[in-house]
Amino acid sequence: MAPPHRQAGRVARFAGPFPPLRGSVALGVVAMAAVAAATRWRLLLVLSAAGLGVTGAPQPPNILLLLMDDMGWGDLGVYGEPSRETPNLDRMAAEGMLFPNFYTANPLCSPSRAALLTGRLPIRSGFYTTNGHARNAYTPQEIVGGIPDSELLLPELLKEAGYTSKIVGKWHLGHRPQFHPLKHGFDEWFGSPNCHFGPYDNKARPNIPVYRDWEMVGRFYEEFPINLKTGEANLTQIYLQEALDFIKRQQAAHRPFFLHWAIDATHAPVYASRPFLGTSQRGRYGDAVREIDDSVGKILHLLRDLSIAENTFVFFTSDNGAALISAPRQGGSNGPFLCGKQTTFEGGMREPAIAWWPGHIPASQVSHQLGSIMDLFTTSLSLAGLEPPRDRAIDGLDLLPTMLQGRLTDRPVFYYRGNTLMAVTRGQYKAHFWTWTNSWEEFRQGVDFCPGQNVSGVTTHSQEEHTKLPLVFHLGRDPGERFPLSIASTEYLDALRQITPVVRQHQEALVPGQPQLNVCNRAVMADSQQLHHRGSPSVLFCCREIMATQSKSAHEGAARRACAEAGQLSLGHRGRHL
Repeated sequence: MAPPHRQAGRVARFAGPFPPLRGSVALGVVAMAAVAAATRWRLLLVLSAAGLGVTGAPQPPNILLLLMDDMGWGDLGVYGEPSRETPNLDRMAAEGMLFPNFYTANPLCSPSRAALLTGRLPIRSGFYTTNGHARNAYTPQEIVGGIPDSELLLPELLKEAGYTSKIVGKWHLGHRPQFHPLKHGFDEWFGSPNCHFGPYDNKARPNIPVYRDWEMVGRFYEEFPINLKTGEANLTQIYLQEALDFIKRQQAAHRPFFLHWAIDATHAPVYASRPFLGTSQRGRYGDAVREIDDSVGKILHLLRDLSIAENTFVFFTSDNGAALISAPRQGGSNGPFLCGKQTTFEGGMREPAIAWWPGHIPASQVSHQLGSIMDLFTTSLSLAGLEPPRDRAIDGLDLLPTMLQGRLTDRPVFYYRGNTLMAVTRGQYKAHFWTWTNSWEEFRQGVDFCPGQNVSGVTTHSQEEHTKLPLVFHLGRDPGERFPLSIASTEYLDALRQITPVVRQHQEALVPGQPQLNVCNRAVMADSQQLHHRGSPSVLFCCREIMATQSKSAHEGAARRACAEAGQLSLGHRGRHL
């Protein structure tokens, strides 16, 4: 029985067949057979759940979501990377479907990961900050917030269809006990709540822990060494083995499984194991990409060896664009797109994306569907024969009609940075309502989100408002966002007529979640009166969370000091990338 606060949001199984076939006839019998098969097992799942005595009901497909960290759109050979060092991922694309227009929900790690697992924009789930306008935020050790218990995550919902779920690698949705992955539907976890920053002195700040389920089994730079000088670390191999072992166990038990493989080798400081170091023409970052490619190849090979490839849906993508601040030694490529991670230009938001499901997704397909990382939530539920929760707004689309039938769905893409809607794309047109890269202060300190790229009036270091006259780009002709349409042109007016009502409808219906990623202000915590009169609601939430915990075992003054210490986040830490 689900807890009372979650019962209303439980998913419902499909009560009827898959939508009727439409779209490209060129995909032919293969796509029609795949849809028919999906309809049959969905219906059998419904009948079995209803206790109608169905025997031999087919098992829903296994689901593997391969989420990279800071990997750019231009990092794979199939996307044009000239070194052509990703043969396994290129083959995966040749055997499946490539999405050149696939987007994350936020240009930073934590919010994008929350979006994937909830199917919702981060502004809805509270994965943003109100500490500043259009500011990015994530979950370092100082942040006390995390994924709210009211949010329904994909692994929790998949239990309705009998799935066993595991996350391998980076969680990043909160590090306090109530935010643990096993509290939110996962059955197993091997990985870390944060990124592999460090090493730290274990006094003022400990090294980041690594967990197996509930047990801490070590820390980065200690039991799990990373050599910053050489870049050597065995973490990708460890994460690979965790994935292979999990797949073998679930196949032997004849259970459908969900594996969320969220590794972070391409996040600075990048790393690779010894056999891959020095093997890439792209340097250490390329070494990390080559090891990831090799690992994906081994995972797909195992699926074939176990004869479950045709019953396993695999999707490969990244959490946000390449971190150009770390390039070229520690960062990747965003291809022809402007800027990178932390920005809402195409380089920060558009991601590599490959879908693979032999016997179902026709090979060698390229879809120009505007896709989103949030679609993986809804699509995964559809694969399991489940519907999304009906008690909340879900932003993800079901991509099965696209992948199986070639159908295209008109939908907008919303680009958020913190609490601010920065831009919207619909069709080929993208309208910017706010533009900036990062502050002059950070830029003068060497923090550059757009190195070597300067578009006058666009890549600014002050927040520029364009809400009255948006900057509009045609992404087909101008993927690099360098030539805004003339505001006097008919094309500009036509583009705004398409986008304006979508924005108005979205903003009128939006109900933001309580912000989880605010930092506490030490001055605000001087005493309880100041806390009451001077603290904003979001700061009060941040600090009260710590005080509630600390007050159980300590004097209120000690609790207040703990809040101030835990909540204080310096500019240097805020500028880091997760």
